[in-house]
Amino acid sequence: MKVSIIGGGESGVWAAILAKEKGCEVFLSDSASISEERKDLLNKSKIEFEEGKHSMEILEASHVIVKSPGIPNESVVIKELKSRRKRVVGEIEFAFDFFDGRIIGVTGSNGKSTVSSLIHHCMTMAGLPVGLGGNIGESFSSVIAWGKKYTWMVLELSSFQLEDIDQFRPDIAIQLNITADHLDRYEGSIEKYAAAKFRLHMNQKENDILIYNEDNDMLKYACALCVANKSAVPFWDAKTMLKDKFEIEPHQLKIQGEHNVFNALISGIACEKAGLEKEKIKQGLLSFEAIPHRLESVVVRNGIEYINDSKGTNVDAVRFAFSAMKNPTIWIVGGVDKGNDYSMLDQDVKEKVKAFVFLGTDNQKLINYFGDTGKPWKEANSMREAIESAESFAEVGDVILLSPACASFDLFKNYIDRGNQFKELLT
Repeated sequence: MKVSIIGGGESGVWAAILAKEKGCEVFLSDSASISEERKDLLNKSKIEFEEGKHSMEILEASHVIVKSPGIPNESVVIKELKSRRKRVVGEIEFAFDFFDGRIIGVTGSNGKSTVSSLIHHCMTMAGLPVGLGGNIGESFSSVIAWGKKYTWMVLELSSFQLEDIDQFRPDIAIQLNITADHLDRYEGSIEKYAAAKFRLHMNQKENDILIYNEDNDMLKYACALCVANKSAVPFWDAKTMLKDKFEIEPHQLKIQGEHNVFNALISGIACEKAGLEKEKIKQGLLSFEAIPHRLESVVVRNGIEYINDSKGTNVDAVRFAFSAMKNPTIWIVGGVDKGNDYSMLDQDVKEKVKAFVFLGTDNQKLINYFGDTGKPWKEANSMREAIESAESFAEVGDVILLSPACASFDLFKNYIDRGNQFKELLT
């Protein structure tokens, strides 16, 4: 079978290596440049590739096209291949065909990294052979290509990854929330964005399990149509359920904020459905610490706390961050706007924000919206400048919060690079 991969990022390269391992004739194509590290991997696996172009005659001769999630379906090359009736799937779909374990799939606008990591942590502590991958941890394809024998795989799945599934079916699907995010990719339509998220559970059967946030109206309606065994989990009453079900008080968790009470509860329920004993689940939930770049307390210096929430890349994530802020906050915000509606933050800004630092190459939308609030602000074009600007506003007892509400690609490689720069300059 001839398989072509479009996109030379991590998921694309590992999909190519997996295809090669399975005896396929493989070709990888990227319209941009491919990193030297990934070229080395391709060469070691004797995989043909090209960069800076797409050779349609080679792609068209393939039986299957595996598309990297960062490439939209509206791109010229994908539209052309689909018009020629080529089968185009994502890396998750492609890897699924070769995995014989059980899958927990986690999606949502916010909280999916925390929940995926929590479930993985609890299952690992309970002694189960479990992997963590998808949009976090290992590439799904790399797990299979390396021959790792996981009986469970926890996959964090973005809307971009879910766009390109066909037969993929998780044994346990988790739908956390739907709020405005990535609307620049979905023509400004939250309905189109939500439709991609709902694909997570579209193939589930009666014996599968669907766990969802019953206080999210879009999810409540979409999940009601699914035939799987459903568990509706309340966001606003998570505190009571966590205590009743797992004998845990919110203050006992190492991760704070009302959103993390819900994250802990829904993770515990998923582990319960996977067969873990209640005491094992409780031990896992209580020992779990915050993942990097998500409300990560970096240092307290001169009486000022610095918090890295670089993974807060949309408005709703920032709302959750603000809910955990107890002291006056200098907010570092900005980057590549994804169609954000900042009015959702009006009350939080009024009550909690002392000053703004707008970090990005184009801060005009932020200036237009927050510039007249009566609170002081500065612009910054580097992380060092952002920290120095924030410190010029800060006093003992204040918090400097990096929670950008935006993508990172104007000044940084990704949210990890942005968060790491913040931490490295402080420690």
